[in-house]
Amino acid sequence: MNVFYCREIIDEKATLDRSESQHCIRVLRLRKNDMISLIDGKGSIYEARIISENSSKCEVQVIKQVKDFNKRNFYLHVAIAPTKSADRFEWFIEKATETGIDEITPVICSRSERKTIKMERLWKIIVSSMKQALITTMPKLNELQNFPEFVTGSNINGCNKYIFHCAENNRQRIRDTYVPGSGVIGLIGPEGDFTPDEIEVAEKNNFQSASLGNNRLRTETAGVAVCQIFNFLNYQSTRFR
Repeated sequence: MNVFYCREIIDEKATLDRSESQHCIRVLRLRKNDMISLIDGKGSIYEARIISENSSKCEVQVIKQVKDFNKRNFYLHVAIAPTKSADRFEWFIEKATETGIDEITPVICSRSERKTIKMERLWKIIVSSMKQALITTMPKLNELQNFPEFVTGSNINGCNKYIFHCAENNRQRIRDTYVPGSGVIGLIGPEGDFTPDEIEVAEKNNFQSASLGNNRLRTETAGVAVCQIFNFLNYQSTRFR
């Protein structure tokens, strides 16, 4: 069944925005009484029937709602330096959303080469990825922050905090320190990695130095690896109890 994004569903009725309406009616050529699926970005998925095939304002009637669809048992927040290539950062946003992530914070580090991002375009990528992977809760995408501001911020307390880097000093293996079901904040540096001073500042603010393995990964690959590792560890813990 075709999936569409709609933020507001009131009294079992919804109206798709212009972009979603055009895709539904003009591109897919769906018609009145055809069935579709909706995600609202708040955790629910719906079965709905088209009641007005307007390509600018398609209206649907909700038939069924499933709350907390595929809800995960932990919170994952990745803070990552935008890559020099905008395409690679967009790839990270796409794959992190598909894999499973709750919050993304772009951070500017000492060695960052890109210090701007296009928020509107990134939001569109997130919505597209949610529909592709049947993700019903929209990840939170924060504005750019400077590295010191992020690591010392009070809003990141209460989670397991990791800084992933290539330096050899006291890096822990994730499986040796992480308890499934608990929240995670992971820091990923830019091309060229974090500076020694940044690693020191992070460790002083209760971030554990951690390893993603022996290979040296690109920034965007490391970000996706973090998403995959923690989702797998939590899936494994619930699947095989």
